[in-house]
Amino acid sequence: MSIKFLNQNVEVNTTRPTGYKFPTGLSGSPIGFSTIDYLVVAGGGGGGMDGAGGGGAGGFLTGSNITVNASVSFAVTVGAGGSGSSSAPAKGTSGSFSLLAINSPAANTNYYHAAGGGGGGSTSNTSGASGGSGGGSRSNTNSPGGSGTPGQGNNGGSSNDGNPRVEGGAGGGGAGAAGGGWPASSSPRWGYAGGSGTTTTIAPSGTPATYAGGGGGGSNSAPGNLAGLGGSGGGGDGGQTVPFSPGGANGTTNTGGGGGGGGASGSPSNIGGTGGSGIVVVRYPGSQAASGGTVTTSGANTIHTFTGSGTFTANSDFGGFGYSIN
Repeated sequence: MSIKFLNQNVEVNTTRPTGYKFPTGLSGSPIGFSTIDYLVVAGGGGGGMDGAGGGGAGGFLTGSNITVNASVSFAVTVGAGGSGSSSAPAKGTSGSFSLLAINSPAANTNYYHAAGGGGGGSTSNTSGASGGSGGGSRSNTNSPGGSGTPGQGNNGGSSNDGNPRVEGGAGGGGAGAAGGGWPASSSPRWGYAGGSGTTTTIAPSGTPATYAGGGGGGSNSAPGNLAGLGGSGGGGDGGQTVPFSPGGANGTTNTGGGGGGGGASGSPSNIGGTGGSGIVVVRYPGSQAASGGTVTTSGANTIHTFTGSGTFTANSDFGGFGYSIN
């Protein structure tokens, strides 16, 4: 517990007020720090082109009870989503990283870096790219999905020209699960689903929200061969040629979801979707004692949400100055 001394400028004077005595057997020491919880999600990867793999979700990081000092500054970078492929043989562009950099000697770790999601595979460039979560590979090519970053995401789905045969694009990996693809129990000849995202309470509203779902794989061109659905947490659905769709869907903004892979043929249904941009959230107990981002409250917590790059700056009384009873 701590004792607040009223009418004392304890930033420059930590001497106890005249006449104050600690109870017998107790002593005091000055404090000036608090703890934060954080969420860092990178931008999702773009979907590939032409029966293509879905983009991988941006890397997903959370942490709790990180000790920081008062007056600390946090550099915040929010990654953009990667663009979907619109010209073969380019695969989808990988997303950009997000970063929370804490300039504080009391912090357990100084940098919290989430890697951008991997782009989905395309015609003649078929494997998924690696990233926070890996992109899915293009259909019917014996190509691997991209690798996810340990602790941040999962692998993208792979395709195979054997039996069973994956003729739709494989799904991008998500924070909660790998993207769909080979091996499969049957040969449905459609795109495969993106991997699911992960749910956290470190969110702008303070209620649980899901982030970093993988993009769905694009469909084969035959009638009725459905495209893969995007993973929960902002993943875009894959594009479909018959019946027609306007290409892979974009990942949801500020979720880090991967873009959907394009359908097998016919512009614009074969164009990949763009990955969703990332997000950074900082939460701490008590009333507002810092600036930066969009500030909300939930219960006993204050929440700072960054949907673009900026700076989080704690006030000089962040966490409360006073004496801790030893």
